[in-house]
Amino acid sequence: MQQRFLGSTGLSVSRLGLGTMTWGRDTDEHEAREQLVAFVEAGGTLVDTAAGYTDGDAERVIGSLIGDVCDRDDIVLATKAGISRRGHDRVVNASRGHLIRTLDASLARLGVDHVDLWQVHTWVDDAPLEETLSALDYAVSTGRAAYVGVSNYNGWQSARAATWQRAVPGRAPLASNQVEYSLLNRAVEAEVVPAARALGLGILPWSPLGRGVLTGKYRNGTPADSRAASPHFATFVGRHLGEPSQRVVEAVARAADGLGWSLLEVSLAWVRDRPGVTAPIIGARTAAQLRESLAVEECDLPPEIVQALEDVSAHLEVHA
Repeated sequence: MQQRFLGSTGLSVSRLGLGTMTWGRDTDEHEAREQLVAFVEAGGTLVDTAAGYTDGDAERVIGSLIGDVCDRDDIVLATKAGISRRGHDRVVNASRGHLIRTLDASLARLGVDHVDLWQVHTWVDDAPLEETLSALDYAVSTGRAAYVGVSNYNGWQSARAATWQRAVPGRAPLASNQVEYSLLNRAVEAEVVPAARALGLGILPWSPLGRGVLTGKYRNGTPADSRAASPHFATFVGRHLGEPSQRVVEAVARAADGLGWSLLEVSLAWVRDRPGVTAPIIGARTAAQLRESLAVEECDLPPEIVQALEDVSAHLEVHA
């Protein structure tokens, strides 16, 4: 798999990242192991997780596989802090103390002494930005993280954070911004991507397949074994199941038919090669699904197809 530098840093990562949001719940340890084996064998290096994924179980599963499936130095390990759950409630906390405690807990679950990329999972209005960013400085200065970034920051938030970190020598510069980006959600192109490119942040798209909708699996209904049928993800996927999104899916299907590719390959190749993008994060429930995504390494979209897909998806409204 081809490698790319993350933003303007010297950190080299595979141009596809392995997402682990369902590991420890919908994806059991056996399937997770098979996914990591397939990913590493394909030349993948970037493995992305978060303290809040399945209440820390995703990190525990990864920790159990490091040293078995691959050596620690064979992967670029990324995690996030700032989002957790208390019962059924989503809790966000970007205070310095909470972030550092969360990072230490992540390192313990992962069984490592540092991560390669540590990211603030979301912007939090109640936390002073300078305090949040001081946690990133601390993580780098103490060797807990080699690089730091943010996630789900909009244009002005990421620009403000990146500029603050550049303002004084010794602060840890931001390496990345992980945001939702796909043919069904191009909102980041207005401000987030230009800010990232101007300030040297690599874009790491999550849900590059439109929360699974761009695979075409929902063209004729909702399969019983799909995420849209899951109580955990029904609302998450449902936001991309309306008629406007369906028009984009049908355009992707026409392109796939003409190229002899799958809808997944067309959609993933499109976002992988967008300006500013370093590596889409692909999440799969099974190893078989992951291998389908990994096949995109051999795919390069013709310019005329790229333009046609841009045209059909340009005015799609996304409701969070």
